[in-house]
Amino acid sequence: MGSGGVSQQTVVEIADFKVSNDPTIELITYSLGSCIGVAIWDPVALVGGMLHFMLSDSTISPDKAVANPAMFADTGIPLLFRSAYSLGASKKRLVVKVAGGASMFQTTERLDIGKHNYLALRKIFWRNNVLIDSEHTGGCLSRTMRLEIGSGQVTIGNHRMKQVAI
Repeated sequence: MGSGGVSQQTVVEIADFKVSNDPTIELITYSLGSCIGVAIWDPVALVGGMLHFMLSDSTISPDKAVANPAMFADTGIPLLFRSAYSLGASKKRLVVKVAGGASMFQTTERLDIGKHNYLALRKIFWRNNVLIDSEHTGGCLSRTMRLEIGSGQVTIGNHRMKQVAI
């Protein structure tokens, strides 16, 4: 399948997240339209994770946020990072890649969910001193995102995201 010795794909559903320290696993998420996929990977601990969040702000539905924190940027992103830390990842080593945030329908700026999702993500990362290594965001297309836990390779469709030496 991939270059990292992948033997098993694990699907990250919409409003879902997964973390792993199994180098044979590839996390994959589909249908990143206005939703955003966040892939994180620690090259020393070989821990990776992926989040597929739908909406920017959990205050629009606190009950849903409690039942499924991965649905929202403000609850899902911290959950993804904390879960990776629990498997031995270190914030200072994490490589962060982002995809999605498209404008799937003609709409007003106020109702552009993809743009709101992306801005919420950037704000959360800024507040927490998290830098994005590379991204494939915006536009008007749906994306599929993959993360190989063993190698840290992230692909969008058939496009490899930029790798940076650590």
